[in-house]
Amino acid sequence: MSETNTTTDMGLDRAKVLSEALPFMQRYDKRTVVVKYGGHAMGDEALAASFARDIVLLKQSGINPIVVHGGGPQIGAMLKKLNIESSFSGGLRVTDKATVEVVEMVLAGSINGQIVSALNQAGGRAVGLSGKDGNLIMARKVDHQHDPDSNVENAVDLGFVGEPAAINPEILETMIRSDIIPVIAPIGVSAEGDTYNINADTAAGAIAAATGAKRLLLLTDVRGVLDKQGNLMTGLSVERARALMADGTISGGMIPKLETCIDAVSDGVEAVVILDGRVPHAVLLELFTAHGVGTLIQFKS
Repeated sequence: MSETNTTTDMGLDRAKVLSEALPFMQRYDKRTVVVKYGGHAMGDEALAASFARDIVLLKQSGINPIVVHGGGPQIGAMLKKLNIESSFSGGLRVTDKATVEVVEMVLAGSINGQIVSALNQAGGRAVGLSGKDGNLIMARKVDHQHDPDSNVENAVDLGFVGEPAAINPEILETMIRSDIIPVIAPIGVSAEGDTYNINADTAAGAIAAATGAKRLLLLTDVRGVLDKQGNLMTGLSVERARALMADGTISGGMIPKLETCIDAVSDGVEAVVILDGRVPHAVLLELFTAHGVGTLIQFKS
């Protein structure tokens, strides 16, 4: 085959992919998609650059992406560097006054700035926010935790660890109207002015509900929700997800993620997807192909 024919075939393949994506672009046109970004994908330079291009592509195609990011490994590294001891309870970092200052510095400072820079480098117009800006995330102290083994709520004191009490989306709506991509660090502020560290999945779910998002994508380091044989479950209803948590099929760190999904769809988000952020172009594959790449959770299957 000649070089000209090979080039033509490659061009036709690309044109076919773009053509097949059109119905999905129309489905999400002018709708909000919240993407929780974290895990190893955020620490991989090539994947980070690819993620930035994909988010800018969403914006250029008429979708309104909002990025909410985590940063657990980076926070842990900085605490170690500063000789500040850190511990976890139920997957949440116990956060004293010194720790919350480091958390805010890392999340709202270095990580947020890096993501904003990558998006702008890819041709977007991104602006970084902390949940404290414009009282975006009003927080309350986490004082109870669910124990999956006993299925009871236990009283806890995790220090300055919070959960969203209210989301004030006006600043996000203003940015969206101005074609800006918001990038949010999950730091909240209480009515008393205290700073709280908030789980990024939880913050993303609350923001998705408050903005009427069509989709919430939770990028993780696993393929999605797996059954007892390790096979990917591509779709779950809220009822089925609850049953799988109750019978032990779903356990460990996947439980709080699924609880976030259930809360989000119960509060009006059309569907939530748990997907592997280590897969190149995972966001595009999920939104612009028929079968997606993760586990989709919606109110009814």
